[in-house]
Amino acid sequence: MGAIKYVLALSALMLVGCNNNEVGDVSLGLFTTKDIKLDAFTDPVVTGVTCHVSSIEANLNLSDPSDSSISCRQTGPITRTMLAQIDTSKNGEVLFTKSKSIFFKSMKIRRILDTENQTLMYLAYSTKETSGSFKHSLSTVPLWGTEAYNLAKAKP
Repeated sequence: MGAIKYVLALSALMLVGCNNNEVGDVSLGLFTTKDIKLDAFTDPVVTGVTCHVSSIEANLNLSDPSDSSISCRQTGPITRTMLAQIDTSKNGEVLFTKSKSIFFKSMKIRRILDTENQTLMYLAYSTKETSGSFKHSLSTVPLWGTEAYNLAKAKP
């Protein structure tokens, strides 16, 4: 009976890693259980921005490495209405979270508006310190040429 519980628990853990945003999966070799997973997501408010995130998934470990990389691009219109709906504080807002461990480690993506430079910043980061630092990666989407351009500076 104990073996059945173990198999069920392991199956549940493997399902936690399943993600319907996955657009790529690159094996790191024959003799490793680690893969590079590529996820895509569209900003839920600024729908004209799509981000691609790569991270390592260790299939048989209880914790994935904290390293990740993010690249965001304008893939559709960015309007004044969209920008009026976002959190414009210096902290921005979390848009995406992916569990990286059963021990409360996750990767998060946060959107922050740089009003001075009229740029959307997307920050991917780990919520647990690894090797003395918090792993993170940054991508920016300029508002130049969008309907929303100059709106950031016009706000009080």
